[in-house]
Amino acid sequence: MEKIESIFWGEERLRIDVFTAQVADVTRSRAAKLIEDGYVLIDGKTASKNDKLNNGSKVSVTLPDPVSYDVKPENIPLDIVYEDEDLLVVNKPKGMVVHPAAGNFEGTLVNALMYHCKESLSGINGVMRPGIVHRIDKNTSGLLIVAKNDFSHNILAKQIKEHSFTREYEAVVYGNLKNDTGIINAPIGRHPVKRKQMAVVKSGGRNAVTEYTVLERFGNFTHINLKLQTGRTHQIRVHMSSIGHPVAGDDVYGPKKIITSLCGQCLHARKIGFIHPKTNEYMEFSSDLPEYFVKFLKEIG
Repeated sequence: MEKIESIFWGEERLRIDVFTAQVADVTRSRAAKLIEDGYVLIDGKTASKNDKLNNGSKVSVTLPDPVSYDVKPENIPLDIVYEDEDLLVVNKPKGMVVHPAAGNFEGTLVNALMYHCKESLSGINGVMRPGIVHRIDKNTSGLLIVAKNDFSHNILAKQIKEHSFTREYEAVVYGNLKNDTGIINAPIGRHPVKRKQMAVVKSGGRNAVTEYTVLERFGNFTHINLKLQTGRTHQIRVHMSSIGHPVAGDDVYGPKKIITSLCGQCLHARKIGFIHPKTNEYMEFSSDLPEYFVKFLKEIG
């Protein structure tokens, strides 16, 4: 089980289900179920669905382990950049979902990993996410790391939490960025109205920091490098949209008229770096820009 603790700061009282959804990164209905089942505490006392938070209220949310499903191994080709007995680095293609979820139990990276690794995957994140230390969106391509045992998983997860884990992306965003470099430091939480989306929020969000550097300008578009100091859901997409430069092709946080030829956001996890959990050696891997990305750069160039 995962435990999340947060303190509510705000002059106006806020419903506990709204705050729970924000801090735990779940839907409002999921938050209501957690409250109903006694997994949410306010100042050490079990919360009820009608409770409202006062300024300074301490909220504790326990996320129970996922329900067991029969996730089947599938012989799906993997682009493995590096592999040893403790971990592997995979170059995920655009369009592949990382782990199974409701209505999508086949064709995921996890299905492929279970076939490739057999029983050698960490179990910390439960049967739905074996080996998955971090993830990238379905329509984001690029590198992610997979743990083969719980020891490696814990060490790698700690590096991510302590921001010593290198993650660099490249993206094409709408518009011409004013500055060549910049840092976006804005908390991210569940969108107050569109519950399936994330947003920069004034209260109840989680700290999120993204650095960007301009690589090339194309007038109506800009090619940029991005470094993550934190790893929130949809962080790059939300942050870039919040400053008026959404990722090209993003059908959620971008303009209504999307670039359909991209089949999703033009975003690639280009570089990953970490200290190996067993050897203590720093390792870094890079991935070439995929064909869809290179083709789009040529079209706008």
